[in-house]
Amino acid sequence: MIEVQGFTKQYEGRVAVDDLTFSVQGGEIVGLVGPNGAGKTTTLRALAGIHPATAGRILIGGHDLAREPIQAKRRLALIPDEPQLFSSLTVWEHLDFTARVYGVRDWRAPGERLLTELELIDRRDSMADELSRGMRQKVAVACALLHDPAVLLLDEPLTGLDPRGIRTLYDTIRRRAAAGCAVMLSSHLLGQIEGLCTSFLVVRLGRMLFHGSRDDLRARYAAELGEAASLEDIFFHLTEDAAPGTPA
Repeated sequence: MIEVQGFTKQYEGRVAVDDLTFSVQGGEIVGLVGPNGAGKTTTLRALAGIHPATAGRILIGGHDLAREPIQAKRRLALIPDEPQLFSSLTVWEHLDFTARVYGVRDWRAPGERLLTELELIDRRDSMADELSRGMRQKVAVACALLHDPAVLLLDEPLTGLDPRGIRTLYDTIRRRAAAGCAVMLSSHLLGQIEGLCTSFLVVRLGRMLFHGSRDDLRARYAAELGEAASLEDIFFHLTEDAAPGTPA
């Protein structure tokens, strides 16, 4: 569902992401992890078609993002780290607006199910500026899922969520992945998402240090760090000790 080949992004001569190559299959939940400034948000926004690549190729559901932007973007949804809602619209009106943008017919029953799933049904008539940060995040999730995307991108999705909200979001993500959606979410704290993800892509200074499953990650560093090392221990070892630009 996601195929990235040699993706590079530069800003005024500064390399934010350097020669990134990876793929994500339907049903996978990939954790894009790295310290602040590693290039996580740049990568997700490029996958969503917001930032054009300086070099390389990105395909979403088989569609080249540069050559077929509309077809590619119809297959995906991006939930940014700071949800941007319309203060003058209610929760339900946000779904109505999203359905119109994506041309989703018969959206009301799925919309009801999404609000129930995300524990927002009793706030359907609330204005966006009446909602807490966590509730606004869940409204953004509901809107993103309304057109049933094949690719789901989430940038630091746990910000502002309480423990119950995190569990609700995890359940939603797992259900979408089980239905065949390819999911990629970013975090600078591997420990928060290690129980959710099926694999990890670790980046530092725009370069890939590791891409593989949880078991592969543990096995690769067991001898060096010991069998008792947690994934978070391995993450800090990779992102703090590795030489910049040195792949694992």
